[in-house]
Amino acid sequence: MTKANVYQQRPEAGVHAESPLHHAELYKLAGRGNPQSGIVLREKKLLGHLTLRGDAKDPAFAGGVHKALGLELPVALTLAAKGDISLQWMAPDEWLLIVPSGEELAVEQKLRKALGEELHYSVVNISGGQTVLELSGPKVRELLMKSTSYDVHPSNFPVGKAVGTVFAKATCVIRHTGEDTWELIVRRSFSDYFWLWLQDASAEYGLKVAA
Repeated sequence: MTKANVYQQRPEAGVHAESPLHHAELYKLAGRGNPQSGIVLREKKLLGHLTLRGDAKDPAFAGGVHKALGLELPVALTLAAKGDISLQWMAPDEWLLIVPSGEELAVEQKLRKALGEELHYSVVNISGGQTVLELSGPKVRELLMKSTSYDVHPSNFPVGKAVGTVFAKATCVIRHTGEDTWELIVRRSFSDYFWLWLQDASAEYGLKVAA
């Protein structure tokens, strides 16, 4: 493959960076309903998002990914995680890699070094185009049932599963990351819409918006 140009897309230290929902405190819907919060909502701000594409059946590609990340390529509708890094299956030849804030360039360089220049693959930094909303608490599943037609019953949506689906007349990726913890990966342009929908739909359960 042709050698790619890799450059630092994140602003230099000292430059104020704003997440898609940096202004979310302006919305005052939170706090209605039951004062005992059944749902905690927060934006996981400014994480690194990378799209990785390649041939999962090629041992050299799978081995290179494992060497760089310490993760096996996840199979359909699943994600793998190690510490603060997660790798999610998106399509037969595509995965979403999420890394801690500020580490996306270093991880991309590590991947390219491990995969070399002979394999056919791509790594694209898409950090500015989407964000992660985390929902936690005993009432999250009820909220999801109000918002998506996808079956979120434990028998169909166990911990470790992740799907792209319709949500509140838009689309997003739903990830089940813990017993009572879920993540929504939403496009930047839809972030305000999702934030308002979630606060309104959570009102009857009691909602806490965390920093």
